[in-house]
Amino acid sequence: MATSLKMDERLKSRVRHLAGERRRSPHWIMLEAIRQYVDREEARESFKQEALASWAAYKETGRHLTGQEVLAWLNTWGTDEERPAPECHA
Repeated sequence: MATSLKMDERLKSRVRHLAGERRRSPHWIMLEAIRQYVDREEARESFKQEALASWAAYKETGRHLTGQEVLAWLNTWGTDEERPAPECHA
């Protein structure tokens, strides 16, 4: 898929400068920037969808853990008294 980007001269100059500093091509710099953006946005969307699914499940079942319960469990991580995750309750 051939694609072109239109950038103002200042941004083009910044990309060229960074490419020279990193000993990469401007094309590589632009691809890497796009790749990182897409990865970040996909992760953000996944997090959002997971949160919405969790909220829907909570509204349907009422099952949950309190912040205190989670914190108490997390505080055992890396200790000799490490505990398994607590069970959700209504």
